[in-house]
Amino acid sequence: AYISIFFLSCVVIAGVYGAITVSKKIFYVQGMPALIALILLHFI
Repeated sequence: AYISIFFLSCVVIAGVYGAITVSKKIFYVQGMPALIALILLHFI
């Protein structure tokens, strides 16, 4: 479980960084699904 939290956090951070530097669409395509998965993983 800790490994999946780590890698999903890395994907969220990469999505936020891409949204800041390149395009906001990157956050919606990459960061948002990872953020939803992190939230679901926390409650399951």
